[in-house]
Amino acid sequence: MALDGFVLRAAAHELQQLVGSRIHKIHQPSSHDLVLQTRGAGGGKRLLLSANPTYPRVHVTERSYQNPMEPPMFCMLLRKYCEGGQIESIRQIGMERVLHIEIRQRDELGDLSLKTIIVELMGRHSNIILTDSATGTIHDGIHHVTPAISAYRIVMPGSRYVAPPEQGKQDPLGIDSRERFEAALEAADARSDEQAEAPRPALAPDKRLVAAFSGFSPLLARELAFRASKASGADPGEALWTEFDRFLNAARDHDDEPNIAEQPDGKAFFSITPLSHIPGERRRFAGISECLEAYYGDKAGRDAVKQRVSDMLQFLNNERAKNVKKLEKQAATLEEAKDADKHRKLGELLTTYMHSFQKGDRSVSVVDYYDENGAEVVIELDPQLSPSDNAQRYFRRYAKARNSTGAVLGQMELAREEIRYLDSLLQQLGSASLQDVEEIRDELVAGGYLRAREKRGAKRKKAARPSLLCYTSSEGLPIYVGKNNTQNEYLTNKLAASGDTWLHTKDIPGSHVVIRAAEFGDSTLEEAAMLAAHYSQAQGSSLIPVDYTLIRHVHKPSGAKPGFVIYDRQKTLFITPDEERIKALPSTIRA
Repeated sequence: MALDGFVLRAAAHELQQLVGSRIHKIHQPSSHDLVLQTRGAGGGKRLLLSANPTYPRVHVTERSYQNPMEPPMFCMLLRKYCEGGQIESIRQIGMERVLHIEIRQRDELGDLSLKTIIVELMGRHSNIILTDSATGTIHDGIHHVTPAISAYRIVMPGSRYVAPPEQGKQDPLGIDSRERFEAALEAADARSDEQAEAPRPALAPDKRLVAAFSGFSPLLARELAFRASKASGADPGEALWTEFDRFLNAARDHDDEPNIAEQPDGKAFFSITPLSHIPGERRRFAGISECLEAYYGDKAGRDAVKQRVSDMLQFLNNERAKNVKKLEKQAATLEEAKDADKHRKLGELLTTYMHSFQKGDRSVSVVDYYDENGAEVVIELDPQLSPSDNAQRYFRRYAKARNSTGAVLGQMELAREEIRYLDSLLQQLGSASLQDVEEIRDELVAGGYLRAREKRGAKRKKAARPSLLCYTSSEGLPIYVGKNNTQNEYLTNKLAASGDTWLHTKDIPGSHVVIRAAEFGDSTLEEAAMLAAHYSQAQGSSLIPVDYTLIRHVHKPSGAKPGFVIYDRQKTLFITPDEERIKALPSTIRA
């Protein structure tokens, strides 16, 4: 993983600004993440601790996180022992991806207690553990590790904390000569040979660095090996030592250069040293927290949303496919109904020429008096029916086809409406946050599409008014965006004033967007239209049609699906979203 021991060392150094500050609030926005709001020594900062198995990290964050209505038990425990406490120290254990945050707090009896939050950033084994600093007893962990999972170390309340197992690697910060450097590499080679069942070729320089020294990720090792390979005329061993020593001297002095290198295919990497071996664009950052914030961005949140919405996506796609199939069958029925007049004409011909055939006949040839040329037509008969019953059989077919046309057209319109509704939900899930997902799930439960997932005896809380995403235009005006039908209905039907301007992509599933101002310039209108296009099914396209009108001209028909409205007196503009311009607009979540 890219977050290696050196990145964590840079983060721990940067977090020293928080030592001496007090923990004002603790939140747990997800099952993997904690946010500690601090006050005091380093100013008001938010510290993110994440044991996400894919994106584990620790850094100061500027992002806002949506918290559950009821805090999880681990969050409540941390509030009990750490909220109001003072951060005594933040230290990395050797060059390992383990961080200890010591917190001193005075309990309700006035006694001082010292707790340690241990953050282990080890991929899928990542964890956040609260321990008693004096005894090493675990109060709890954000992820439990039972004896069935690991016989070596248990993470359960009341058990004693055991550090992750040693890997037998050397601390690179203690290597101050080429002789010690070579000895460490040779020791790693010997360990590798002992573990191999059969002789194998010598390891590549980057793999030797990873095997010999703690804190080195494969990415960092490849960078140093690449730099050494570019040293013209130098002995390979000498060149590798030179680059290793140069990098370590910069790391000892905390002369870090946090940066992100992005390949042409979009794949990105980060480190505390320039990644010259990776082709593509590079971005440098003033601090490691800023770098990590930019790198991870919404990745962890998007992954969490994907896991949460997988069942809903499958359900909605299945429902959409059913309605498309239903529409095809109804179209076929409608096509058959076009023959209604043919059945009536044949019934009338049989009535006229009833004397020309009798029971038992399979067909009859008669003159078609509807034809100008008086051509003959052969009419199929049911031999088991009388002439009169055969005529009535065609009249019944005529009546059935005629009567079914209206019903089928009504059913087809319902199916189209259902497809439009399902398309809108699929579009909303594409840009939904965790809170948005829960509102969409509640909507599906209320509509009878899904069953409620409440436990027995659990009382469902009355839904609060939804929070809305609000952008500030370049003219300083608020632009609200509804990201699901619950938010759309609240925004359009309750929050917005009659003189506000409402926007929506023309005939394309998307968000309701409202400019909450009676007067505004072209730049605000353009930005609102860009947001409407960005939060729509047409995202990524160009010249997207966006309708806009006043709220007073927007109405919800009686009995319509959630989020569906009709409007008039609209104007249409065609807009190509400028993603950089959208990102530059300040945004916040408002309740």
